[in-house]
Amino acid sequence: MSIESLGKIAVLMGGTSAERKVSLRSGNAVADALESVGGNVVRVDIQGHAISQLTELDFDVAFIALHGRGGEDGTIQGVLEWLDKPYTGSGVMASALAMDKWRTKMIWMAAQLPTPSAYLLDASSDWVAINEALDANAIVKPAREGSSIGMRRVHNAEDLKSSYEFASEYDGLVLAERWVEGREFTVAIVDGEALPVIQLRTSHEFYDYDAKYQSNDTEYLLPCGLSDSEEKALQSLALKAFDVLGAAGWGRVDVMQDADGAFWLLEANTSPGMTDHSLVPMAAKASGMDFSELVTRLLAEAVERHGH
Repeated sequence: MSIESLGKIAVLMGGTSAERKVSLRSGNAVADALESVGGNVVRVDIQGHAISQLTELDFDVAFIALHGRGGEDGTIQGVLEWLDKPYTGSGVMASALAMDKWRTKMIWMAAQLPTPSAYLLDASSDWVAINEALDANAIVKPAREGSSIGMRRVHNAEDLKSSYEFASEYDGLVLAERWVEGREFTVAIVDGEALPVIQLRTSHEFYDYDAKYQSNDTEYLLPCGLSDSEEKALQSLALKAFDVLGAAGWGRVDVMQDADGAFWLLEANTSPGMTDHSLVPMAAKASGMDFSELVTRLLAEAVERHGH
């Protein structure tokens, strides 16, 4: 499908979530790439009045470069469904599920896919019992934030409680997940295909917001350091994890490998970053696809899926 045949492309960016700054960087990178190959692009900074913004806009297809709530959780996808416009990435249900780390975990567990054990926290949680159950080694996460916002590593009941209070400033739904010691990998998925796996190495305690977007000492290993058979097994696991959520188009699945070599699913991301530090473009490049080819392919897939 040629770039001209896509018509007018609305690149949706910004939004109102905690990830607004990152989204603006992603959106502008996507728009620049599309324009460089002759795309007819309109850049749309999504604000609190997204419905009227999109209703009044003349466009043929949307590239969703929004991250976090409002852009990655099924909300904007629902607006585009009502407008009958094709858009990149997953539909309403899969976007909403993948945004919610707790419900993602429930589905993976029901599908018998490996994911670390976790507890949902609230103000009346038994901090001592949960800390013991997680072997005094856990990570506390807001269930519906991205970019590692609001996350903290904990080793005792007191930390668990204070980290819950910190995370609950970002989201009313907070979980404590068993910490997996080992190597971290990410698997980019584009149009039903798992791309070359990337290993992430950071000097930070975990791959947090700073390591993702600001740090220059984060290492991205490609090839990832796994044997061919291990990499194939991980790609297969990531595709299953993505598919069981009903996800489509493109995304990323984050995974840990423990000391015994076992893989553990952490989360799925249905609207990953598209900045100069981002992982999907990096994996695409390793598979022979440059950035403008990647974004054009995602749009073509969206138009094709919408037509069925």
